[in-house]
Amino acid sequence: METKWLEDFVSLAETRSFSRSAQLRHVTQPAFSRRIQSLEAWAGTDLVDRSSYPTRLTPAGETLYDQSLEMLQALQSTRAMLRGHSSAGQDFIEFAVPHTLAFTFFPAWVSSLRESFGGIKSRLIALNVHDAVMRLVEGSCDLLIAYHHQSQPFQFDGARYEMVSLGEEIVAPYSRADANGQPQFRLPGRLDAPLPYLGYAPGAYLGLVVDMMLKDAGVAMHLERVYETDMAEGLKAMALEGHGIAFLPQSAIRKELRAKKLVSAAAPNMPPLEVKLEIRAYRERPSGKEGTRANGKTHKSAAQALWEHLASAKSAGTIAE
Repeated sequence: METKWLEDFVSLAETRSFSRSAQLRHVTQPAFSRRIQSLEAWAGTDLVDRSSYPTRLTPAGETLYDQSLEMLQALQSTRAMLRGHSSAGQDFIEFAVPHTLAFTFFPAWVSSLRESFGGIKSRLIALNVHDAVMRLVEGSCDLLIAYHHQSQPFQFDGARYEMVSLGEEIVAPYSRADANGQPQFRLPGRLDAPLPYLGYAPGAYLGLVVDMMLKDAGVAMHLERVYETDMAEGLKAMALEGHGIAFLPQSAIRKELRAKKLVSAAAPNMPPLEVKLEIRAYRERPSGKEGTRANGKTHKSAAQALWEHLASAKSAGTIAE
């Protein structure tokens, strides 16, 4: 049994909606449903009455809900105590960063900080988007860095969390260049000859944004999905080998564009086919004296100084923006 199953179950009990809880937990609804089913298999009984709407718990589910709250709180308290036993690494700023940004944005951003802020000691935790967000929610990192698009906002409580805008990213379609410097595959393709499409795995944040862009393109795209992965770096590698078209962040392919190994896959007469994403840093707001957070811990002095620098140098705002 995994603790995330209990967290999923508690969310479902409180929202009474599979779709809403899946959104809050940053997973697809099918994946969320499978995790609830896994918990029921572990418990050996039905926990959710699926014949009713809104969703409600069975008597066994009500019992597990009460116990889950106690168990999760006990685990959180134990972890906080264990972390309090060690002062090692207190000058390291811990960043939770989705894989794509960890490979592309983060290294150059830290380099730019040396000029404007000074050197920092950082610990990078590279994860999928859901787990990176949960690191922040659970108090297991100092800052979360993630993409933001208005069509796919994170469901953060603006009273508890705050954000700073760090920059922007463009995601657009690219293909390997042929011997003449032209795209090996060019959109929109034809109905009788769909183009090989290198896509993000279902539920991946960039995949949701790309799906939205294709839906709103105004031009029918004839694509056949031949490969998928969670990571933009994996799609880039496949595109460089000529396996198809991939929608990639520009920060991930700067060298390949300069070397003309990759080129835009959009036809010259097409409307612009790209999406602009904001790159944001998030942290838990101080809720008491001397930077105390809601979980009782205080912000590290190094993390606090960096946040103040970012907030003064960049665009600070509320989560709802």
